[in-house]
Amino acid sequence: MALDVTDSRPVVVIYKDKLLPKSQTFVLAQAEALQGYVPVYAGAQFLPDGLSLPYGRWMAVNEGSRWGRVQQEAFYRWGSSPKLVQALAQAKPALMHCHFGPDGVRAMHLAKKLGVPFLVTFHGYDATITPEFAPDWRHRLFIRQRSVLAQRAAKFVAVSKYIKSRLLDQGFPEEKVVVHYIGVDTDFFRADASVAREPIVLFVGRLVEKKGCEYLLRAMARVQAACPDVRLVVIGEGPLRTKLERLAQQNCPNTTFLGAKPPKDVREWMNRASVFCVPSTTANNGDQEGFGLVFAEAQAMGLPVVSFASAGVPEAVANGSTGFLVPERDEEGLARNITMLFTDSYVWQRCSAAGVARVRSEFNLRKQTGLLEEIYASITGEISQSVVQRALQIGTPSGVAVL
Repeated sequence: MALDVTDSRPVVVIYKDKLLPKSQTFVLAQAEALQGYVPVYAGAQFLPDGLSLPYGRWMAVNEGSRWGRVQQEAFYRWGSSPKLVQALAQAKPALMHCHFGPDGVRAMHLAKKLGVPFLVTFHGYDATITPEFAPDWRHRLFIRQRSVLAQRAAKFVAVSKYIKSRLLDQGFPEEKVVVHYIGVDTDFFRADASVAREPIVLFVGRLVEKKGCEYLLRAMARVQAACPDVRLVVIGEGPLRTKLERLAQQNCPNTTFLGAKPPKDVREWMNRASVFCVPSTTANNGDQEGFGLVFAEAQAMGLPVVSFASAGVPEAVANGSTGFLVPERDEEGLARNITMLFTDSYVWQRCSAAGVARVRSEFNLRKQTGLLEEIYASITGEISQSVVQRALQIGTPSGVAVL
């Protein structure tokens, strides 16, 4: 794919090693919400079964050919690709924004070739997995070069205060680390009031240890004993699916596994369900929930949340207001609060309304992306039109945002 960028706005390169897994819709949503910058996507490998990327605005070292695979290996080994560097240089980027720490190592070398500053967003596992459990060579390389990355990057974006604390514990310079919540498209995630809520507990997430689906399955045995008509719907795919399906047969047979679904289908189930529960927990390898954007999406749909008070989850869910959080692995606490939401309509209505209001106020994608552009501008020294407009809206004396 050749780049074809005719937009007059400054270009920001959105870098991911793999372009772009279907589970990473948040990367695409944030980039496409930019107003003062035009995003161009770059990576080592294009995923034909991944997310659909804008025509003319993406390029990968390996786009599927045998020669592409050879080039990808060379890119991983030496940190550069003449084809990628040349194409991106013609787009004249102002900066590069990389997602996930391990990907930042490749971005670091690529940014140096392009002569542009770069920043890295840390989302969760990349800041929490303990070194001895590094999942692959990419993560091991990241751990070895973490101090170099900390020195060279202009900024590090933590998706929650919790992730910032983990980065600081690992020696990242405090003056470079900023907290930024990605945000939710509250126009897309908006409930249709004409759709009746059903007695459904909804789980949406990868079927991996960190997401804690096994705790929900055991809790649902208690829920269904108290409320026999309540069923569980699980959306997501992952290595634990077979194990979890067996556990469901033993504990709560009234469970449906739907596999992975696109955002539109997820939204429809969020509109039908009555309670959202993804009991994120700390995995044995240290992996933790950085923030949990899906919690914000559920609340935007008026869906009360029940989960564990783990890692960054308390920043996404206001305990006692938009939902209820209990200590990690407290299955009885999960069951008690899920049951209460099905049996106390007043509490359900209060949590539903509070969740919608909080997401629209604090996690609105348009607002949050405007704040991201201010971070960009603080790095490049450029003041984009959207940043100026935001400054005028908040009434800074000079008419320019304070960065």
